[in-house]
Amino acid sequence: MTTLAPRRAWTLAISDTAVMTRRYLYHYLRKPSLLGIALAQPVLFVLLWTYVFSGAIQTPGSVEYVDYLMPGLFILAIAFGSANTGVGLADDLARGLIDRFRALPMARPALLAGRTLADTARNTFVVLLMVAVGYAVGFRFHAGPAAALAALALPLAVGYLLSWISALIGLTVRDPETAGTASLLPVIPLAFTSSTFVPVATMPGWLQTWANSNPITHAVDATRALALGGPTSGPLLRAIAWILGILAVVIPLAIHRYRRVTQ
Repeated sequence: MTTLAPRRAWTLAISDTAVMTRRYLYHYLRKPSLLGIALAQPVLFVLLWTYVFSGAIQTPGSVEYVDYLMPGLFILAIAFGSANTGVGLADDLARGLIDRFRALPMARPALLAGRTLADTARNTFVVLLMVAVGYAVGFRFHAGPAAALAALALPLAVGYLLSWISALIGLTVRDPETAGTASLLPVIPLAFTSSTFVPVATMPGWLQTWANSNPITHAVDATRALALGGPTSGPLLRAIAWILGILAVVIPLAIHRYRRVTQ
């Protein structure tokens, strides 16, 4: 009995998470404008940054700017879209929907896990669309199919992390408009002081110190190495360590906050 009870609890938690994931994915289908906006923004990122900055920014070696840029844009687009997680949860709280879920016999973390997984599925479509648009403007993977798949998976892992951070913010502020703004506050300085757009070596010395320790820089450098080739293990290990380390802190905090607001 002592071994069956934990197994049953895990089985129910996984089942409840799957139900909540489908629920949030159906929400995108019922409101296609949400998905349309989520897909339109990354396309604009690719086109604007490629054609506006490609002639002005020097990249290391003989790398084309679009090849240098796209790995960073994968992460940037997902980072900006991560605010939807906090906004959605804050909206569910404001409308009393989470109170109704609380009355159901379901695992409490299932709602948060389902929301973040659904947003990861949305991010998958975003990244694939960006690859298609990127190929149309000249982007190419240069390190083989396996590395290309890893270069797409790493931004999704970053997006999963940022979704949990946004969930924590949304549950804390409990207002959809405030959650949208607050979720972007950490994203903007991290993204624009990283190696997303320009090499860190071109920044002022004091900013290079920060940029070299910026988690987004490690994620972008690892994605870029997987996409273009070159030394990969160091940047990849640092990026994975950052992702797992922050997830280990943020997930328990988000679950604790969810339990507090649903007591």
